[in-house]
Amino acid sequence: LHVVVEGALAAALVYVILLWTKQKEQNVLLTERQLENWNPEPLVPETPAEHPGLNPAYVEGKMGKYLSINGKEYLNLATSNFLGLVGDDFFDRFLNLKVAKQTIFKYGVGSCGPRGFYGTVDVHLDLEQQIAEFLSCEEAVLYSYGFATIASAIPAYAKRGDVIFADKGVNFAIQKGLQASRSRIVWFEHNDVNDLERLLIEQSELDKKNPKIANSVRRFLVVEGLYINSGDLCPLPALMDLKWKYKLRIFIDESISFGVIGATGRGVTEHFGIDILDVDMIMGSLENAVASTGGFCAGRTFVVGHQRLSGLGYCFSASLPPLLATAASESLRIMNSEPDRFERLRTNTKSVYLGLEKAFENSSFEVVGCEFSPVQHIQCKNCTKEEAERRLDQLVDKKMIAVSRARYLEKEEQFPKQPSIRVMIQSELTAEEIAKFLDAVVICH
Repeated sequence: LHVVVEGALAAALVYVILLWTKQKEQNVLLTERQLENWNPEPLVPETPAEHPGLNPAYVEGKMGKYLSINGKEYLNLATSNFLGLVGDDFFDRFLNLKVAKQTIFKYGVGSCGPRGFYGTVDVHLDLEQQIAEFLSCEEAVLYSYGFATIASAIPAYAKRGDVIFADKGVNFAIQKGLQASRSRIVWFEHNDVNDLERLLIEQSELDKKNPKIANSVRRFLVVEGLYINSGDLCPLPALMDLKWKYKLRIFIDESISFGVIGATGRGVTEHFGIDILDVDMIMGSLENAVASTGGFCAGRTFVVGHQRLSGLGYCFSASLPPLLATAASESLRIMNSEPDRFERLRTNTKSVYLGLEKAFENSSFEVVGCEFSPVQHIQCKNCTKEEAERRLDQLVDKKMIAVSRARYLEKEEQFPKQPSIRVMIQSELTAEEIAKFLDAVVICH
């Protein structure tokens, strides 16, 4: 035995000596002239003068139906205040009820820890129960940040060796969640059920060749209810048929559709008349229609409860500040008591969609989305990316209407996105304000 040990030590010593000698040979000594002529590359690439970060617009006050930008008032079609809960006397009512003041006096301005340690207070539990009852689910779990909700929920279930079928149009938070899961990702064309089934058939054939491995592989389907990057709905009935046929677990991100789609804002399951408990997990953000901060996951108890131990964003992030949890609860109460907001939103989204379609007839622009969606994109047809960006920048004109270019981390996105202007529609817009926006679009293009 000692001979083996001594031999191993000798071999290790020889390896270290050879490695050190090789590294020494690679150390190149530069002459004084070479050092003088050395021109280092910049630590970061130069930023173009037209970069939006160098030309910020300063917003003052609340981001309600109107914005004060650099001292001027603009009609707001740039923020996701879909139900008009920011402004429009929402916060006035909130303050008049003294809820905000009472919450701060009772809990302070922060929760001081993660949910699993000492960051859980009664308003968190109340909000979770409220979300579960609103969606008619068994249980809901609350996160402190909308992006982290989606990025944490997916890898809490999907692991290395699993297969995830994902729509190519999913948002950046889903992409990060898929990356963190370390599963094998199979991308299908956006909203193309036939392409998805083709890939599922290929997976089934692969499973037949390796039945032992197939028994240990879980299959997930991840989509958005309403796609932020394209403004269209997922074909949920057809996806549910494939779920049952190919034994998939389906996760739906309802960050945009929650509080928007459906007769009472319950999302795409209500819109299509599908039992929400047939969906394995609903994920969503409280930072859009609900006008607060944070996110949630909802579903059956055994599914959602797993995240309390495995959701990294739940376990290791400070919980949602109690004041913001109370604000979200107040928003849900308003959504329950004022269902006419959803009807007004549907009327406005349809008016804007049909108005943009008419405005862009026989032009190089087009509207992308659907008449149900409060998120609609204006794109330039039949032109290069650079030309599209230039023309869209011209369309974002100084007509006292705030809209914004859709911005992406292009080097991080899984698939390239077409340049567009993202239009966000609110329920509290009047017919005159919508007409003002459409007239501005006609003048600009």
